[in-house]
Amino acid sequence: MPREKKTTKKAVKAVKAVKAVKAKKATRTTRKSKAVKAAKDSSNGRTGGALVIVESPTKARTIGKYLGRGYAVKATVGHLRDLPTRKLGVTVDDRGESFTPEYVTIKGKTQTLSEIKKAAKGAREVLLATDPDREGEAIAWHVASQLGDDIPLRRILFHEITRDAIHEALKSPGEIDQNKVDAQQARRILDRIVGYKASPILWKTIKTGLSAGRVQTVALRLIVEREREIRAFKPQEYWTIEAECEKGGQRFEAGLHKIKGHKPELHDEKSARAVVDAVSGKPFVVSSVEKKQRRKRPGAPFTTSTLQQEAAKKLGFSSRRTMRAAQALYEGAEIGEDGPTGLITYMRTDSVRVSDQAIASVRDYIAKQYDKRYLPETPNAYSTRKNARVQDAHEAIRPTEVTRRPEAVERFLEPDQFRLYQLIWQRFVASQMMPAVYDMTIVDFELGDYLFRATGSVLVFDGYHVVYLEGREAEEGKSVDDLPPIPPLAKGDKVTVIEIVPSQHFTEPPPRFSEASLVKELEKLGIGRPSTYSAIVSTLTAREYARLDQRRFHPTDLGETVEQMMVKEFPDIFNVEFTSRMEEELDQIEEEGKDWQGVLREFYGPFMKSLEAVDLTSLVAQAHGLDPAKLAEEKCPKCGSAIELRTGRFGPFLACVKYKDTCDYVKSLRKDKVPDRPSDEKCHLCGAAMVIKTGRFGEFLACTRYPECKGTRSIPLGIKCPKDGGDLAERRTKRGKSFWGCMNYPKCDFSTWNKPVAEICPECGWEGMERKKTKADGETLTCMKCGNKILVAEPEEASLA
Repeated sequence: MPREKKTTKKAVKAVKAVKAVKAKKATRTTRKSKAVKAAKDSSNGRTGGALVIVESPTKARTIGKYLGRGYAVKATVGHLRDLPTRKLGVTVDDRGESFTPEYVTIKGKTQTLSEIKKAAKGAREVLLATDPDREGEAIAWHVASQLGDDIPLRRILFHEITRDAIHEALKSPGEIDQNKVDAQQARRILDRIVGYKASPILWKTIKTGLSAGRVQTVALRLIVEREREIRAFKPQEYWTIEAECEKGGQRFEAGLHKIKGHKPELHDEKSARAVVDAVSGKPFVVSSVEKKQRRKRPGAPFTTSTLQQEAAKKLGFSSRRTMRAAQALYEGAEIGEDGPTGLITYMRTDSVRVSDQAIASVRDYIAKQYDKRYLPETPNAYSTRKNARVQDAHEAIRPTEVTRRPEAVERFLEPDQFRLYQLIWQRFVASQMMPAVYDMTIVDFELGDYLFRATGSVLVFDGYHVVYLEGREAEEGKSVDDLPPIPPLAKGDKVTVIEIVPSQHFTEPPPRFSEASLVKELEKLGIGRPSTYSAIVSTLTAREYARLDQRRFHPTDLGETVEQMMVKEFPDIFNVEFTSRMEEELDQIEEEGKDWQGVLREFYGPFMKSLEAVDLTSLVAQAHGLDPAKLAEEKCPKCGSAIELRTGRFGPFLACVKYKDTCDYVKSLRKDKVPDRPSDEKCHLCGAAMVIKTGRFGEFLACTRYPECKGTRSIPLGIKCPKDGGDLAERRTKRGKSFWGCMNYPKCDFSTWNKPVAEICPECGWEGMERKKTKADGETLTCMKCGNKILVAEPEEASLA
């Protein structure tokens, strides 16, 4: 009996255990059901995964790797919606106080938008993960406007595409920043009004296809005004005197520093020779020696502007080339087993701020890789420039993982990407290292009224130079790095004078802008923002308003004409102060919520008054050297009606006001004779010199012995043929259509419809790529040698930055 009781107790205990397990499962099931129900309630019954929206397919692949299951990632490939291309697309009320943009789906983006809508239908939520700037916010806003109110939408922000950054962003989703959207809308409408209203003036007075831009024209003005300064500059002669000295077998130079306590002013050879005669034969005895230490601090991590400047100086990159490589590094590259990996932080920023975590990481790296002397006791701190307010929300441009050394990823990157990543990595590591230290020595030699001075420096600790050396342009002058060492000298020491040399010099005009110095000037003046520097600079050359010669901007005749006309007619619009103030107001819309409609109102009234005051007839006449008053007195010789000035394909012409109705009178006003210009080319038929002439289809080379010799040919582009190494030149078909071909034709039959440009192929190094631009594909460069094709700019409808 006792055993039976024991068995019964065990059975009861087992039954209770089973019931407990069932109850626990039931509880879990109930909780899960409640969670599912709650999820359904919050997502209107949607039980699918989350849909993440980004701009580019590359970014989508990189983010998709970090998200895993439960997430689908779709790319908009730039903007989906924008103002229409064939009309103003902005409704302005009669008083000019209300501005309503008319947004349409960009041509070619209907399918992309449909795919996003389809994917969103079954998603539990849509996460808008576009770039953390105005353009990114606008893209997110346009996507949201097309998905409807019944789909849960959240905005997530990250400034680097890494696992930690993505998952941190998912923990704290937010809402679309309407202030950023409004700032982007205001900028877009401002640019559209200026372009749509002002550009037709250029079409009617100069030629069709030209454009005036709110910021672009001001940048052009800087280039043209600099050119005028150069032309007006009158060189002044001056002389310097250097004494070549020697002490202990080491040579050095001492230059004339003062005459009777004042800066030397030697404006001719006679004055210079008088000084040489006065000091020749006198002993050079050290009168004073000053020694001091100079510490050269590293520069801050890159902003967009400083990255473009330094890449231009050190790598020879254009602004567009720099940003193209930076975009690829940010969005992610295939890094072996790691797959798509974001290598740098967001590349459009005004900020030099770096996160505490990144600073700790780079300091730890320096401590492990370099001697302890290279690591400061406390982190180096940098301040962001005064007018960089909005973009300071971002970090500086830095590697996402400092331990990922450039040489470790080189084999996975294109040449441009590697070189830019190396530059960014080196600058970031250097920014948290100790200064370079120089011992400087200043030695004076007093010879009566004349003071000669020798200055030298010796690097005693390389500091951050162990990693990085800054680039420098000629006009930036010498730095402590350039000073040669001088021998040890003490007061009373006598040195040997080998020769006293007078040298003639002439003052030089201000230098033309390089891409680096133009971007620096734009930033200093507050013109444009990180997202626009590259577009501003590249547009000037694309429109042929300026050309780059030895990496310096020269305005073209067309560019000078456009600048002169626009600045004359709109002096209050196309000036530095107004443009800078508009940029500040756009920042205030984003940062402080300033009324964006009010900003447009302040601009629109004065602009329209200037527009209404434009006298097109006078402008056309002036642009072509005609007298408007004389034209207004002329009558149609056929019917006696008034005549008017018009512009057609081949320039200005006079036409009866009844032209194409009841009268066919027209009179061309083209200048028949354009002066010949000399060239360095020799005639291929007789060897005589050739001149540049202007014909119906443009400029060409012609023999100076015409009509005895009828040698003519196209003007070489300065780019070699990839087939036989000959010169390429523009040619025309019988119908006048341009193409480009080898000047050795018919021996060489190379030709292309796309204009060759002097760009170096990153794949094979050949200098010569075909530029092609279409609305569907955007702007591309294709190597004429190896066929390597790179995307220079997204399709117009896909990128408005």
